[in-house]
Amino acid sequence: MSVLTDRSLDTLIDEVVLGLASDADIARVEALADSDPEVAKRLEQARQTFAPLDDTAEVLPLPEGFWERIDARLEASEAGGTVIPLAEARARRIPWRSTALGAIAATLLMAVVLGTTLMSERDPLVVAVLLDAGGEPVALIESGVDNTTRVTLLERPDVPADQVMQVWTKPDEDGPPVSLGLLTGGRSRTLTIEGLPAPNSRQLYEITAEPAGGSPTNLPTGPILGVGLAKEPVI
Repeated sequence: MSVLTDRSLDTLIDEVVLGLASDADIARVEALADSDPEVAKRLEQARQTFAPLDDTAEVLPLPEGFWERIDARLEASEAGGTVIPLAEARARRIPWRSTALGAIAATLLMAVVLGTTLMSERDPLVVAVLLDAGGEPVALIESGVDNTTRVTLLERPDVPADQVMQVWTKPDEDGPPVSLGLLTGGRSRTLTIEGLPAPNSRQLYEITAEPAGGSPTNLPTGPILGVGLAKEPVI
């Protein structure tokens, strides 16, 4: 048995799960899964990934005798004088079929990944542009109904090495600010928080500079790097 790289093993596992692998390859993967828990885990993960295809896709087998008819046509062409070396044509058919099946597997994999991505991406409920003291935009806030908030920095604020940017919002105009999380490394991030009502138009968002690890009081203590009010996007 040849040594498989992680990438070739993942491809082989995908082909097995999709029903595109040969009997020999199926037996090979199953044997590896029986002896290696990590392979068994990857095989199960692939099955879970492609489960939506099993649930929704209609099985469409090739017409009965499909490959036999191709053989017959190749033989007829050879008998009729057309220069098609049959042995060479059959030899070429094998890698072509493998390539075609591999393309099908890649297409199905892309469809599942793209479908999952599209289903997981939802239009934001509110959007806010945060401005610094000079009125310059420093960040874009996009928050969904579950308060999953994408913070896109439009410029990198000058924050000392011993401080961190912390993102805040005020679900209640008369209530205290609530921390949405830290922008560690001074980079754009998607922040998640539970237990808050859905964001609303005119809701306040701001970013402050806080001590490393975040505000010690769980309220803003440092200078405001950017602040803005949310608005509902026109979609």
